[in-house]
Amino acid sequence: MKELKKIVISGGGTGGHIFPALAIANEIKKRFPQVEILFVGAEGKMEMEKVPAAGYKIVGLPIVGLQRKLTLKNLALPFKLLKSLSLAKNILKDFKPQVVIGVGGYASGPTLKMAQRLGIPTLIQEQNSYPGKTNRLLSKKVKAVCTAYEGLDTVFPPETIRLTGNPVREELNQTNLSREEAFAEFPVLDPTKKTILVMGGSLGARTLNEGVIYGLDQLADANTQILWQCGKYYFEAMKKEVEIRKKAAIYLTDFIARMDAAYAVADVIVSRAGALSISELCIVGKPIILVPSPNVSEDHQTKNAMALVNGQAAILIKDDVAKEQLISEAIGILNNEDKGHGLRIAIKRMAKPNATKDIVDVIEQLA
Repeated sequence: MKELKKIVISGGGTGGHIFPALAIANEIKKRFPQVEILFVGAEGKMEMEKVPAAGYKIVGLPIVGLQRKLTLKNLALPFKLLKSLSLAKNILKDFKPQVVIGVGGYASGPTLKMAQRLGIPTLIQEQNSYPGKTNRLLSKKVKAVCTAYEGLDTVFPPETIRLTGNPVREELNQTNLSREEAFAEFPVLDPTKKTILVMGGSLGARTLNEGVIYGLDQLADANTQILWQCGKYYFEAMKKEVEIRKKAAIYLTDFIARMDAAYAVADVIVSRAGALSISELCIVGKPIILVPSPNVSEDHQTKNAMALVNGQAAILIKDDVAKEQLISEAIGILNNEDKGHGLRIAIKRMAKPNATKDIVDVIEQLA
């Protein structure tokens, strides 16, 4: 293993790609303070703001994805791809990285492809239980693939696979927060009551919100309360709904900054099935209900959820029936101690708390 001096990390588009990229960068920087880390993203995407805000340099490629609907934008795709490949080649030749890391997202394709042509070692950090087309193609010449799920040896070359898990927020591994301290973050909630945490992400999830509204009367009858992150797009509408139904105990917010506290107060958690959310929930070790989003390419979220369901570590509710079943299923878990205990034991077995460190260990081996 060599000292890491120059590393390129490429990808982004969503928080699910950007967060692990930054976690990996921070761990590299912790080990090698003098290292130069360059990010390569896609112009106009979230990473072009989030990465500089975290203190790292980023350059953008004009790469775009294929539109699902027939549109004139697709005609420009081959030209933007060729330009992105050329730019990526120049970036890599100028920067001369020891290793190039792809975390998924549009930019990782041309960047890793050109790194492989230039003979630079490449690594894929695959968050999902079933990889997308780009990573499947790139894996044929990649040196290592860091995965979060078992059973990918039929998709990736088996000799490249390292089962590391996905990076999670450091505070989840380090928290010593007591239940009392956690409840202090949400003063409306009663520490003596059972609590359901519903989280649809920072933007919100319409189906989860509809499910909560549908089940509010059941919550009141079951003497159960809810900590509800409805998302910024839905907050005003959900606030009006809550004011109409005042008998249920609800802490409504558009965004939860202290997720460690939210996890600590929860007795049951309802969530979409994004790869990073699932990795965090495995660390937390609480009973979970997963409602996969139907709006994700290649149905990644259902595949992620099934990896837990097959291990008896989660309950899955399909999006089209979640409105009617969500709250009743959560209350059912709260009322069945044996079921809740079984879910807690099974999901804790799937946790990978040292994922970020293990990924950087692999990067060091490639340098």
